Amino acid sequence: MAINVQREKVAENVYFFQSDTYASVTAGVVVGPQWAVVIDTLPIPEETMILREFVEQELGVPIRYVIDTHYHADHTWGNCFFPSATVVANKLSRQLLEQRGMPSLEESRKHNPLYRQVKIVLPQMTFKDGNLTLRVGKKNLVLMPLPGHSRDGIGVVVEDDRVLFAGDAFMPLPYIVDGDIDDLTESLKDIGKMGLENVIQGHGDIVLRGEIEGAVKQNLEYLSELRKVVRKANRRRYPWDVLREVEVEDCGKSRVLIGGLAEELHHRNLRALYKHMFGEEPASAEEFEL
Repeated sequence: MAINVQREKVAENVYFFQSDTYASVTAGVVVGPQWAVVIDTLPIPEETMILREFVEQELGVPIRYVIDTHYHADHTWGNCFFPSATVVANKLSRQLLEQRGMPSLEESRKHNPLYRQVKIVLPQMTFKDGNLTLRVGKKNLVLMPLPGHSRDGIGVVVEDDRVLFAGDAFMPLPYIVDGDIDDLTESLKDIGKMGLENVIQGHGDIVLRGEIEGAVKQNLEYLSELRKVVRKANRRRYPWDVLREVEVEDCGKSRVLIGGLAEELHHRNLRALYKHMFGEEPASAEEFEL
């Protein structure tokens, strides 16, 4: 199977890459005169190698830093393909990669030969509170917390160009199973106040300046609808029987988003939010049948 990666120039010396293989995962590159920074890696090793070859061979500069916006496999398992680079992330990302990423990779290796060449590379440079700034040529990259999709989430703003690499804090369909709906709500509100030219979502296409306000509003409305649906279901004897009938369109989103995964992710959101709000899994009548 031929591996293709979509590439687009977002601003001068700022590039966007998107996986054609899995869930439209994105990555970024910011290039300086002497070296470049990669923001996230792509889910398939060959895709990450295409990104690396573009920077090193076509642009002619080495990659000094790889920034992980969060610890999830589809954004970090390519770290190992940049052996000369320093990996930068939230301090919590390092802990979660060690605690969860390593066992997950071992399991994936048993079933998928693609990942036999992959190894977990833990971030060597971390920060916990506040922001961290990296200078790339004449550009400032500001790393800032954007939790909600996961506890360790960060975003990277290219200050001069007003471009935000948001990681999975910004997706076509918000996803909270490993995160917190209140944190994500606040992160989205913060993004809406930044005065950005472009938002690079962790999955999906670039959100342009004229689209950002509407996209933020739509994501906040989706999260609000999730809360309403879950509260309503909790008044019923078997909440999961109600929740599984609530389609993603009922909450204002399309099922074709994220490579057709939206409906599945939506129902995972409902189950996770119910457990978060009420401290238990939503019951189904099937569980009580003899």
